[in-house]
Amino acid sequence: MKLVDTERVKAGPGCDGMAGRVVFEPLRALWWAGHGLGGLAALILFPSWGGLVAFLALTAVTICAGHSVGMHRLLIHRSFRTPLWLERLLVWLGTLVGMAGPMGMIRAHDMRDWHQRQDRCPPHPSHGAGFFRDAYWQLMCRYQLAHPPRLEIEPQVARDPFYRFTERTWMAQQLPLALALWLLGGWGWVLWGICLRVWVSLTMHWMVGHFCHRSGHQGWHIAGLPVQGYNLPGWSLVTFGENWHGNHHAFPHSARLGVERGQLDPGFWFIRILESLDLATEVKLPASEAPRDGLTRLAPAE
Repeated sequence: MKLVDTERVKAGPGCDGMAGRVVFEPLRALWWAGHGLGGLAALILFPSWGGLVAFLALTAVTICAGHSVGMHRLLIHRSFRTPLWLERLLVWLGTLVGMAGPMGMIRAHDMRDWHQRQDRCPPHPSHGAGFFRDAYWQLMCRYQLAHPPRLEIEPQVARDPFYRFTERTWMAQQLPLALALWLLGGWGWVLWGICLRVWVSLTMHWMVGHFCHRSGHQGWHIAGLPVQGYNLPGWSLVTFGENWHGNHHAFPHSARLGVERGQLDPGFWFIRILESLDLATEVKLPASEAPRDGLTRLAPAE
């Protein structure tokens, strides 16, 4: 098996991308299930319009500005630049989604990307299992290689004191927000704004990843890769543009994910607002870099 390096992931001697196993992580499972139970308690014991507004507003801010823009397009792909204070703020909002800290998100994303760029990809990083098994694997487990590649996170991130602190305390980062919610609306708002939000964010993130690697509209094909990306039309406003995953596979450097006419991309709208305020620069588009090797145009979106 020929191993292909990526920008951060380097395969050393003896590395084997297929020699691994799915490992259950009790803390991760407890984190997901605990927030799910808290979210259920919010719906049954503390129904309120205020709690619903807090849930919707915080979900939109953390998923759009935090995860999609801050974590994914900025920290991981460097598809645009911002002042360091704003970058840290956006990444912190991404941490509040409840998936991982900055380095953990880079590791999870880049290892999955590395697997998907090889000539063979195991079922876990390819979302190749069935719906319920993939849910169990992605939400409660990790894929452990016997001889993993080396992950080299750039020094400006790996040595950043704010990112290092946030990485160590990413679960506890919910506490300041929980305190604010408790002061504003009591325990009901805490359950709506923390537990239900985190559970829905984690579950929906997995579902988007699951379906975007299995079927949907495919506007582009990358020759020689075992895993292709697909678009999920109609889900733009819920995913803030992350549903255009086939486009993202084609142009991973691009800050704009909805690259065709009619493909709504709220995350990119937010970046354009930052750009108009001189808070975002060097915004990359599909044509900003050379096309990926083996990229072929298929049917455009209807």
